Amino acid sequence: MEVGLAACSNGHNKEWAPQVEELVKVLNGMGVQTALAEHIVATKDEFSGTDEERAADLMSFYKDDSIDAIYDISGGDLANGVLKYLDFDIIGKSNKTFWGYSDLTTVINAIYAITGKPSVLYQVKNMVYSEAELQQERFRKYLAGTTEELFKLQYKFLQGTQMKGVVVGGNIRCFTKLAGTKYWPDLNGKILLLEAYGGGSGQIATLFNQLEQIGVFEQVAGVLLGTFTSYEKANLEYSVYDLLKMHISDTLPVAKTTEIGHGHDSKAIVIGREMEFIAK
Repeated sequence: MEVGLAACSNGHNKEWAPQVEELVKVLNGMGVQTALAEHIVATKDEFSGTDEERAADLMSFYKDDSIDAIYDISGGDLANGVLKYLDFDIIGKSNKTFWGYSDLTTVINAIYAITGKPSVLYQVKNMVYSEAELQQERFRKYLAGTTEELFKLQYKFLQGTQMKGVVVGGNIRCFTKLAGTKYWPDLNGKILLLEAYGGGSGQIATLFNQLEQIGVFEQVAGVLLGTFTSYEKANLEYSVYDLLKMHISDTLPVAKTTEIGHGHDSKAIVIGREMEFIAK
């Protein structure tokens, strides 16, 4: 198996080079060969290359028959800049799965919106962070054909008892960047996953306001809340669910998982695939 390591969002700081080297070593140790995109390290401000250059890196992996999957190892703000340069016809016909998290929410949902193909919300660099041993064990089992360790989620319902639908969304700030564009997925009957790294009550509240004002909460079949890292550490008076309740009906199902988000122990979830959640 060979994978392409891409960076569609912000370029890596030069100090992060050992992380990439360690990730390559870990993957190689699992029998996974790696090909690195040309534009990974930041060269001008936060850019590792122009939007067009980073998009070309990604498309080169889709066109390369030796590449089996694509893992984006970046995050930040710049990923939506590549969208207009992507060839979605090629992506749609490919049997390769795109993996990424955080700002790659934009690429993942655009792929689903344009092609209907699923992608995986997950940061493979978790395998070299603080929970490296746990993540490597999960990924090793995934490669061996056992998906439960990496993908099966623990959750609880905050409102309602059941929801079923294709999962869309991801990082709330990055997902809302797609609103009003052709890359915004059809949300009717979907389960909307929302998580965040940064943001206090005002920042999260304003994003919920935007989602309400464009009709999202009237369209979806349910909401799955992941972790809101900075918010949950701040010990604020309103919980994220308290803020959400200001914008949804009393009948919209809402579930919470602590296993999807920016934590180094976070699991993976497929965006663009149907899932069912039932209260236990």
